[in-house]
Amino acid sequence: MGRSVATLPSVLVVLVCAACAGREPRAPSPDAAVDAGDAHAVSPSDVASSADDADDARAPDAAPPDAWTTFGASVEGRPLRRLDVGHGPRRVLWIGGIHGNEPEGSVATAELPRALAAAGLLERVTLTLVEDLDPDGRARGTRGNAHGVDLNRDFPARNASRRTREPLSQPESRALAELVDALRPELVFVAHSWGGDPRDVREFVNPDGPAHDLAELFAAQAPAYELVESSEISPTPGSLGSWLGVDLGLPVLTIEYPRGADPSRCWDDTRAAILACLAAFASGT
Repeated sequence: MGRSVATLPSVLVVLVCAACAGREPRAPSPDAAVDAGDAHAVSPSDVASSADDADDARAPDAAPPDAWTTFGASVEGRPLRRLDVGHGPRRVLWIGGIHGNEPEGSVATAELPRALAAAGLLERVTLTLVEDLDPDGRARGTRGNAHGVDLNRDFPARNASRRTREPLSQPESRALAELVDALRPELVFVAHSWGGDPRDVREFVNPDGPAHDLAELFAAQAPAYELVESSEISPTPGSLGSWLGVDLGLPVLTIEYPRGADPSRCWDDTRAAILACLAAFASGT
């Protein structure tokens, strides 16, 4: 699960600590901040047509399969892969999974390039997709990586626990921190799933940073997904949302798919909402 600061910048400046690269954080640019009104800058008809277009099987592929590139490696040497789609001015990062036992966002990750093209957003957004941050955990079906570390507790958030290890202790989290530092995205999506307890399987969208309006738009377009604030769930020290959203003031949308659901169904249920948020964000200035 992912972690909101009011007016910090939308351009990501990353606190890449000495364990990552020894760099000082870059100063943010306030002129690219997300305006609370931007999330409603697209009309319902625009959102509907984007979702309808994304359904078109004839929509052009945004990138060939071999366009995926490697930005790092896991503990066991599996590649960490990224795909850059579009060439617009608004920079967005999509993370298809952080926990190995949460594959529910995999189809959304695979289908987003086509959907972005069909929605006419390639010239408005530059979308970087991270296929899966924990391929070792995915191979094992475990929440943690090959060292047993929960990668979503390994980021240098102010609320991170340092009792057992320093943040960015794992190659996967360090690789993502370096990628974020290089990309400086203005909006981040993270795919998770909720339901470690079979009695508590649910779906919702969780905003961190200045992402509340976008989360409201998401929930309106995907009615099964309620808006849940970070204050309503258990603390997540050292999470990506805590770091990027709370500490650095980036808009972060964590999508909690229902645990165990068909990834194709997860994409179908949230496609229109994701595209609506991307279109609204692209319309912001």
